[in-house]
Amino acid sequence: MILLISMNTLLASQESPPAKQNIAITRVSSPIKIDGRVNEPAWTEAARFEIKYEWFPGDNISPPVRTECFVAYNDNHFFVAVKCQDPNPQQIRAHIRDRDAIQSFVQDDHIVILLDTFNDQRRAFQFRVNPLGVQADAAFSASEGFEDFSWDAIWNSAGRITEDGYEIEIAIPFSQLRFPKTDKPQTWGFDVGRSYPRNMRHRMAWMYTDRNNNCLLCQMNKISGIQGITPGRNIELSPTVTANRSDARTDFPVGSVENGDPDGEFGFTGKWGITPNLILNATANPDFSQVEADAAQLDVNTRFALFLPEKRPFFLEGADLFTTPLRAVFTRTVVDPQGGLKLSGKQGDNAVGVFLTRDRINNLIFPSNQGSRSASLDQDVNTGVLRFRRDVGGASTVGVLLSERNGENYHNRVGSVDGFVRFSRTNTMRFQLLGSNTEYAPAIADSFKQKQGEFRSLGGQIRLQHGSRKWVGNVTYRDLGRDFRADAGFIPRVDVRQLSGALQRRFRSRGDAWYSQINTGFFASRTSDHNGLLTDQALSFNTFLLGPLQSVFVANFYAEKELFQEIEYDLQSAEFLVSLKPSGRFDFSVRTQFGEAVDFRNAQKADELVVASNLGLKMGRRLRVTANHTLQRLSAGGASVLDFNQVQSTIHYNFTLRAFARLITQYRLIDFGGSEEISSLFNQLLFSYKINPQTVAFFGYSGNASSGNNYDLTLQNRTFFAKIGYAFLL
Repeated sequence: MILLISMNTLLASQESPPAKQNIAITRVSSPIKIDGRVNEPAWTEAARFEIKYEWFPGDNISPPVRTECFVAYNDNHFFVAVKCQDPNPQQIRAHIRDRDAIQSFVQDDHIVILLDTFNDQRRAFQFRVNPLGVQADAAFSASEGFEDFSWDAIWNSAGRITEDGYEIEIAIPFSQLRFPKTDKPQTWGFDVGRSYPRNMRHRMAWMYTDRNNNCLLCQMNKISGIQGITPGRNIELSPTVTANRSDARTDFPVGSVENGDPDGEFGFTGKWGITPNLILNATANPDFSQVEADAAQLDVNTRFALFLPEKRPFFLEGADLFTTPLRAVFTRTVVDPQGGLKLSGKQGDNAVGVFLTRDRINNLIFPSNQGSRSASLDQDVNTGVLRFRRDVGGASTVGVLLSERNGENYHNRVGSVDGFVRFSRTNTMRFQLLGSNTEYAPAIADSFKQKQGEFRSLGGQIRLQHGSRKWVGNVTYRDLGRDFRADAGFIPRVDVRQLSGALQRRFRSRGDAWYSQINTGFFASRTSDHNGLLTDQALSFNTFLLGPLQSVFVANFYAEKELFQEIEYDLQSAEFLVSLKPSGRFDFSVRTQFGEAVDFRNAQKADELVVASNLGLKMGRRLRVTANHTLQRLSAGGASVLDFNQVQSTIHYNFTLRAFARLITQYRLIDFGGSEEISSLFNQLLFSYKINPQTVAFFGYSGNASSGNNYDLTLQNRTFFAKIGYAFLL
């Protein structure tokens, strides 16, 4: 803490940023057609300003290109238009793709809007559009540092490339926003930014960005004069119809594939804005099937459960409210619900969130210090979560969270208190204290070697963090009891007392150097169990560089200790990453890790090599092809004990902004030192037509095949599926 305060003192003498701007906007008196042409008479009534600063790689220097912005509103919509000049329009990077494909989206030219509608510097809505009108949107939470691109709103945008750059028009319905209920004129935090990716990715903004202030929303300019707006009835009704047929080989691997019976069902999801900032969501028999496979992860020679991101709309409303320092809520534990109810919103300084679900499957993680086990039990389970958070002072918060999962002869209850404290522009603290009460059914406790009867435990975490122009650092202490369980969350390791810390020195370009940024520093951690036995220790030194051709170079050097089956292993390894985006049509990355590791299957020390490469190609504005390959190899005593190869390719073609076809192929081959060899092949073909995030049509096929020592690659099962959903906005 002394270190953090002293750093802040050293920075106090630096030049103060300019005063924030506050621009009055007006209600336009004529219609605006969203077609990417900023030529309607209404735009002459709009507030006008230019983006003034390049904040990366330059430090608030004049931007390399001119960007003119227009802002206005009417009874139902908030309007933004942007004219982006470009000296070489033929170099504009823009592709037609599905909305929210953020990893590829950010490689394009685009503009971004931030709206802090409560003007409380804690939460903002984010809207991004590329020169062809492709959308991405997110909810941004300042205290959690949470930028959630799975949040979706229904809004309108259009863009077009012109002779001197590109133009974008945006209309956001007030029904998609939350804001104070008042008849008085409102003031909102507001910013418009522009991403200009060429040899380097230039990032510009209307607001001045102080690198000695890690609170982004605290620095936003203001717009005022918005008055007499309401979200209307703000009712969304989204019925869905799903159908599928699953075929399986009944006597695998020698039997024939038997066609399954077609299965269809109706589902329903509704949303009601009770007030402009209090939203009720309800769902009955929802379709929570995933039309896109989860991203492939390296899951061989691992001890702990892997994290999978949430993608399902019902759980995404107000998701940032349920985020805490330890992941006490993880909605992917809800697998096949019969129905659900959620209430979330904010009134004044108070925010509240509640959700209830009844699930047909009970997904459980049984954690320990040395590993975790998972189970999916075919039994009904109820889940309830209550969250309350209160704003304190200018930028701090305190909150409580209660969760319960219960089923037949089973319950898990968790209660916690957490907080976020901003000491200064550069120093913050986050903490959480938790307690759990758990009881498993006797047969489950016996099968998975858990305690019989009811048991309790405590846990907690505290982190001090510093972020300034030159230095980034943190110190974290985590303590989770041996019997701590958070079955509505994701905490795959318990029985730990861990102290860790990191410090990095930043070197930033002034905008004219060959590099954009260089970071160098170290990370250290020490973990023991509650008997005081050292189980993990790590020290790493790292370097991170952003260079020309939008290149990224990372080097990490590790010295570690790891306990497994009562043997302590001393391990040394190195990791290197190189990534390039030399043009809008091509990107490439390769990560290599080599050194010593633990072979958990054979409980021995081994030499490890991991090589993961990725190639992306864009052919024209509509076709995108990606291919990646992962190799993991373990050897001991000169003999191979594991060879893991995974190849995945994706071919994605956009017919229009609304329709695309995608083919995913994933092949895995695992050889356990010649004693056993298995492989699998997964294919998925999908056609998607999407008017907005809730009005959709999906048609697709997926198939799984595998092989073993005694049989070749053989189809196990296949599924044909379809989904049609429609959003009624009332």
